[in-house]
Amino acid sequence: MVVQKKVITIPATLTRFTATPINQQKKRRVAGYARVSTDHDDQFTSYAAQVDYYTNYIKGRDDWEFVEVYTDEGITGTSTKHREGFKRMVADALDGKIDLIVTKSVSRFARNTVDSLTTIRQLKEKGIEVYFEKENIWTFDGKGELLLTIMSSLAQEESRSISENCTWGQRKRFADGKVTVPFNRFLGYDRGPDGNLVVNPEQAVIVQQIYAMFLQGMSYHGIAKKLTADGIPTPGGKEKWSISTVRSILSNEKYKGDALLQKSYTVDFLTKKTKVNEGEIPQYYVEDNHEAIISPEIFAMVQREMTKRGRGKNYHSSVHAFSSQIRCGQCGCWYGSKVWHSNSKYRKTVWQCNHKFDNDEHCTTPHLTDEDIQNAFLSAANKLLVTKDEVIANGHEMAELLFDTSELETEQTTLLEETQLISDMVQQSIYENAHIALDQAEYQKRYDSLTHRFDTAKERLETVMAQLQQMQLQRADIESFLQSFKELPDTLTEFSAENWHALVDYATVYSADDIRITFKHGQEIKA
Repeated sequence: MVVQKKVITIPATLTRFTATPINQQKKRRVAGYARVSTDHDDQFTSYAAQVDYYTNYIKGRDDWEFVEVYTDEGITGTSTKHREGFKRMVADALDGKIDLIVTKSVSRFARNTVDSLTTIRQLKEKGIEVYFEKENIWTFDGKGELLLTIMSSLAQEESRSISENCTWGQRKRFADGKVTVPFNRFLGYDRGPDGNLVVNPEQAVIVQQIYAMFLQGMSYHGIAKKLTADGIPTPGGKEKWSISTVRSILSNEKYKGDALLQKSYTVDFLTKKTKVNEGEIPQYYVEDNHEAIISPEIFAMVQREMTKRGRGKNYHSSVHAFSSQIRCGQCGCWYGSKVWHSNSKYRKTVWQCNHKFDNDEHCTTPHLTDEDIQNAFLSAANKLLVTKDEVIANGHEMAELLFDTSELETEQTTLLEETQLISDMVQQSIYENAHIALDQAEYQKRYDSLTHRFDTAKERLETVMAQLQQMQLQRADIESFLQSFKELPDTLTEFSAENWHALVDYATVYSADDIRITFKHGQEIKA
């Protein structure tokens, strides 16, 4: 005989949402969350409207107690990393200050599925519910998490689509040669009426001073130290200059009126992580885009000087005007400065081969004083000035003959077009193989052929570009030398660091009576 079971229902005594006895009234503590994804003026109305709406909406319910409307303005929804308002709201909720969060939609809450679900589950464990008004989703509802997962995924996909559209638009602007820079952190230029770069006269003087100090032999550290001491703010508005900031200004092609576009790109639309473009996507070089602050000749001289200041045995220093410009005629190494009798009244600075005592066989080249070097320069320069007109005429003729880059420039243009075409063909071939069933033997044969063509063209392009750059630098050096040489008087009576750096490539010391100055147009004269 089956015994009939008796089931007694024990009623709930606590409310589901506030955990208080059902015979007691307790208002739910409710907060609102509002966010707009840009800080443009046209978004301000939407932002203010959201704040006002949720304030009135929450206060209008008798069973709700208004806590606060938490906000983030001009912040993306793809990550919670930089959303301070959002993070403060979640922290307050987990601390027991909030029972319910009301927000406009899933996409306002987060466009990242993982972030959205992780946060919702954290809140749920603490008994905190979230209400998405547009989708009518309550997270305590049985089907709430399923709907939330679907809607979060759709929001994330929407964000990806927006990101791709923005990226396409930006790259299209680059391809059209439209230049944009962070003007509030870019020294020397302001935004013009058409959005292009317009010279800021006061800041341009600082840029020119930096280039002049570098060509006068000052180090990156020395330039940064002087700018800091002079109270000149950095491009970012800071008081202290760094070596990297000085280097960046000295190597930025925008100061000569050109612009290299797409130096970096966004790797992932969720994390917003950027990466230096090392060939993954195309770059665009725009010539004569805007007014130059630094002449192409001076810019080229600076790039050559930066290359010379490398590392290794022949490391080029820049502590003094003569640093890394005096060469030992015996071993080929640079002369460096040494202080003799540093703690006595006989203290003096001399120059000698940096590797004079490195090996068993010591270099026999002599040490020199500043005065020795200055006198050698004046002697050689005055010998050259005797034939001033001839030097200038021959220099211009030589520059035209030796540094005609028209053929290399034509070849470079052709190779750039060819590599881009082949690159597109390779990408298309890979795409077809991934989406269409192809004969793999035929595909591999075609792929290998294309990549071989690409490698060959790329190798030749790199060679041509290196030759072109070298010739342009050499020509710029000679033209700058000729201009400076033309402005000299017929005889030099006093030494100046400006003349030394404008005219001299380096000096070579063979003996006390044999010091030879090699000028920037290539002529060597014994002092």
